[in-house]
Amino acid sequence: MAGRERRQVASDAGLSKQRVVAEAVRLADREGIDGLSMRRLAGTLGAGAMSLYHYVASKEELLDAMIDVVFEEIELPPEGTDWQSAMRRRAVSAQRVLARHPWANGLMESRTSPGPANLRHHEAVTACLRRAGFSALMATHANWLLDSYVYGFALQAAGLPFGTADELADVIENAYLPQLPPGEFPYLNESAAALVAAGFDPAKEFVFGLDLVLAALEPLREPCARLHP
Repeated sequence: MAGRERRQVASDAGLSKQRVVAEAVRLADREGIDGLSMRRLAGTLGAGAMSLYHYVASKEELLDAMIDVVFEEIELPPEGTDWQSAMRRRAVSAQRVLARHPWANGLMESRTSPGPANLRHHEAVTACLRRAGFSALMATHANWLLDSYVYGFALQAAGLPFGTADELADVIENAYLPQLPPGEFPYLNESAAALVAAGFDPAKEFVFGLDLVLAALEPLREPCARLHP
C-alpha cells in the first residue's frame, strides 16, 4: 500500500457518524449552509470524500442529522407548569439556539425524514398544547403561529447590524439619523430619539412579541376538554 493510502486509511479510522455530523454543524456555523459540501467536510476531517458515505448515505441524510443536533439543543416545554410558561421557555430556547446556528433556520421544518430529537421535540410541543386544552386542529394552528414567530424573528435578528442597546444607539446616531432630515421624517426622528433615550434593548424584543402571541392564543383553548393520554 502506498504511503498516501496508508495515511488516508489511518485518518479515516477515527471517523464516526457522530464526529462527521458534529464537524458538519461546526462548518455550517462558520460558513453557512452554502459552504458545506461533502468534499469540504472531508477536508476538515482529514478524510477521503468517499469515506464519509460510510456514515451518511447522502448530503440529505447529513442535513437530517445536523437538524437533529439543533433540535436536541432546544429545551422541551417542561411539564408541571402552565402552558404559557412552558411554551415561552421552549420558544426562548429555540431563539437562542437559532442564533448559534443561523444556517438551520430555513431547514428546521423542511426535513421529510426527521430524526429522533426532531420527533421528540414536535411530540412534546403538541402534547403541551393538547394537555392545555387546545383541540388537535387548534394545537396545530398554535404551533404553526409560534414557530412562524420564532423562525421569523431569528431570520430578522440575523440580518440586523446591531445586537445590543449600545450598538443600536450607535447605529441610530451615526448611520441612521444623518439620513433623516427632521422636517421630512419627523416621526422616524421621534422614534429614534425615544429608543436612544430609553436605552432600548433589541434582545428583549423577542419576549415582548412572544408574550403577545401567547396571550392571543389563550382564549382559543378549551380547558374542559383537556387531553389526558
